[in-house]
Amino acid sequence: MHKNLEELIKTIEILRSPNGCQWDREQTHATLKKNMLEEAYEAVDAINDNDTKHLKEELGDVLLQVVLHSQIASENGEFNIDDVAAGINKKLIHRHPHVFGNLKVNSTDDILRNWEELKKEEKPHRKSLMDGISKAQSALMSALKISKKAVKAGFEWPDEKTLYECVFSEFDEFKNAKNQDEKEDEFGDILFALVNLARWNKIDPEQALLRANKKFMARFRKMEELATKNLEEYSLEEYDKLWQLAKTKLKQENAGIL
Repeated sequence: MHKNLEELIKTIEILRSPNGCQWDREQTHATLKKNMLEEAYEAVDAINDNDTKHLKEELGDVLLQVVLHSQIASENGEFNIDDVAAGINKKLIHRHPHVFGNLKVNSTDDILRNWEELKKEEKPHRKSLMDGISKAQSALMSALKISKKAVKAGFEWPDEKTLYECVFSEFDEFKNAKNQDEKEDEFGDILFALVNLARWNKIDPEQALLRANKKFMARFRKMEELATKNLEEYSLEEYDKLWQLAKTKLKQENAGIL
């Protein structure tokens, strides 16, 4: 039934064997950390681009990381790929009692509340709501998770107007900072406040920034394409006109006008 998956597991086992690939044999959990992150982000890129062909390839790269880490762990006598599958399967069944058990739910909110309660049961060693937040994920993703956890304890702004006031006050504090350390602290507070504003509006700040990055790069590339001289030679006024032209051209191209 899963012939190709079994063959992939065997391939990784061969690559890690004494007669396999030197590079693969040298890898450890630590050396592969960067690869795991990169492959996950590339899969997300494919999803954002709605490119299913690319997504299939990137999911293969993510799966490679899972199988490779499992093979390394198996060689160390820690666990194997079957243990990984068994663990996640058991967790999914336990956290879906409305599917695999007799629990009655009326909404997605009920399902999510029950999911969180079951997580607490599984991890009794966690004493604080702030426990369990990944230290490896991006700061924006961490900030969003921290914010959501705090809200569960009732730590929330009474309304969006108050949240806006908080955001503006953080800008004022940044402007009044007396040294570089204070500036960095206050700038961090600005970002954290903006993450809360994003959460309030059901926006994922990480995805929003990724979209902004993509948009800026597309416009900058269009500026380079439209430029009639080196960009370094443009005045600020010329730069602004070129930027606006690039925005217009991209909108026309996306609308199929050109």
